[in-house]
Amino acid sequence: MKRLTNLATCLGIGILLLASNWVTAAEPFFFIQLSDPQFGMFTTNRGFAQETANFEFAVAAVNRLRPAFVVITGDLVNQPGDAAQIAEYQRIRHRVDSTIPVYDVAGNHDVDNVPTPAAIAAYTNQFGPDHHSFRHGSFVGIVLNSSVIHSPQQTTNQLAAQERWLRAELERARESKAQPIVIFMHHPWFLKTADEPDQYFNIPRERRATYLGLFREFGVKNLFSGHYHRNALARDGDLEAVTTGPVGKPLGEGKSGLRVVIVRGDQVEHRFYDFGELPDRIDLAAKSTVETKRL
Repeated sequence: MKRLTNLATCLGIGILLLASNWVTAAEPFFFIQLSDPQFGMFTTNRGFAQETANFEFAVAAVNRLRPAFVVITGDLVNQPGDAAQIAEYQRIRHRVDSTIPVYDVAGNHDVDNVPTPAAIAAYTNQFGPDHHSFRHGSFVGIVLNSSVIHSPQQTTNQLAAQERWLRAELERARESKAQPIVIFMHHPWFLKTADEPDQYFNIPRERRATYLGLFREFGVKNLFSGHYHRNALARDGDLEAVTTGPVGKPLGEGKSGLRVVIVRGDQVEHRFYDFGELPDRIDLAAKSTVETKRL
């Protein structure tokens, strides 16, 4: 009987070790960030044929590569509330394989440059909550409505409510030992340096510093955004601000494309691929030292 007990114990330990090895092997994953499909921008709201072609191409790439999830960081349409633009965005978005979660993020072209409570309500009726969180294993994604942070003149109540919610979500993530905690929103926090002057493409310093301090307090290291219609990478200590180019119309020297983000434990690597250089597959086994060096 003692031998049988010892054998059972050994078998149990072996099963646990195998399970542990399986979890470790399955841990790395990748997701895709899309930004600014912005239906109507190419022709200033006279049509959206090019946006349709670009977004359909991006969705086909998503279905082929099969990420764990997709985050679309705002400016889903070009004209807030435009029924035809919204319908076309939704039609193509829902062609993403139903097993791949898709998380929408509100952009300034979705809720107006200076949002109102009515504009936010219209957005939530069409797309769902304007701020929310999601999980994938120990990964926590926190989605913010950056327009109320950037220009809160008419939404001070919404700004305060989102701030309270954000702190509660960060506390919940820390208590559950979640890693990494990643922030997604439309506006970049900063493009080059954390103390850079205010401009259209970043969050004003008056609120920026407070939020960056909050992120450091809770161990957040990765901030993903869009809005700039080209790529930018910037660091402030452990914080990395990743600004991703558009699915839709690029500006300056930008190109249309998407970003692949690989998560290994608490480490985050990423690379932007324009539509002419998309890979056949994402190799999670090969650790790359150049991912974060590519915009």
